[in-house]
Amino acid sequence: MKKKIFIIMAAAVILFTVAGCSEKKDAVTRDADGRLNITTTIFAPYDFVRQIAGDRVNLTMLLPPGAESHSFEPSPRDIITIQNSGLFIYIGGESEGWAQRILQSMNTDNMEILSLMDIVEVFKEEIVEGMDGYHHDHHNDDDDEHEEAEYDEHVWTSPKNAILIVRGITELLCEVDSANADFYRQNSAAYINELQELDAAFEEVVAGARRRTIVFGDRYPFRYFSEAYGLEYFAAFPGCSTETEPSAATVAFLINKIRAERIPVVFHIELSNERMADTISSETGAKKLLLHACHNITRRDFEAGLTYLDFMRGNVENLREALH
Repeated sequence: MKKKIFIIMAAAVILFTVAGCSEKKDAVTRDADGRLNITTTIFAPYDFVRQIAGDRVNLTMLLPPGAESHSFEPSPRDIITIQNSGLFIYIGGESEGWAQRILQSMNTDNMEILSLMDIVEVFKEEIVEGMDGYHHDHHNDDDDEHEEAEYDEHVWTSPKNAILIVRGITELLCEVDSANADFYRQNSAAYINELQELDAAFEEVVAGARRRTIVFGDRYPFRYFSEAYGLEYFAAFPGCSTETEPSAATVAFLINKIRAERIPVVFHIELSNERMADTISSETGAKKLLLHACHNITRRDFEAGLTYLDFMRGNVENLREALH
């Protein structure tokens, strides 16, 4: 892994040297049609920019549709794309350490860089009851204080945060590309209205619910979502875990939780193998449903132009079924 990172960083330095340090900003950051080059790492900010800027920018998503974001490794072509960006938007967490290393290896004077985690309040990643490692972490809080905190990266999963992120992207776009500022602000205002309606829909679902607990037979990338709407959750792994096979004790805990509280739904996330959720569903009779985190989407959905709002509106209905 270290060798791959070294090769990538070396390639970045070579590419930058060939390109030269004296090119003017406009020549580096805009395409042949004069549009601003914008690169995002994952789907959610990609779609936010798409809603704000439309075809006024040249927009690229580094993560291929259908790919697992936590194991993504950039190619030399990806490094060139980043180097030629006028605006680079990434999450900013540990799983994108590769992005920080690449940025440190190149001259970013002609680039604006935006981290989603710098826009909103961030929470530490947590291990809740039932997760693998819970008892170890629960009884070693004093030791954890001396370790560097790991923060949950999935800040966009809360529509309340999405509104703040869209505002942050809009302001930066207007600074970098002032000629299109009025267009960006108009689109942003309309989009934020839709996000506010989405937020209200989730509030309505939770306010009228019979229960406030959800169960995931999967990783849980919805920490910000559950904080926003006052939900309790149980899951096999935290959102940034790379584990896929839970212990028998974890599976038994989730099965017993569903049975004890008569929870009607077990959730899984997008692009999951769904085996754990299948097992829990089979043992309990709970219905298996998707709660889409908008980390990434399938190639078919990408080509169909489906959006953050499309997936989140589906989440509203699936959450309603789980809580009512």
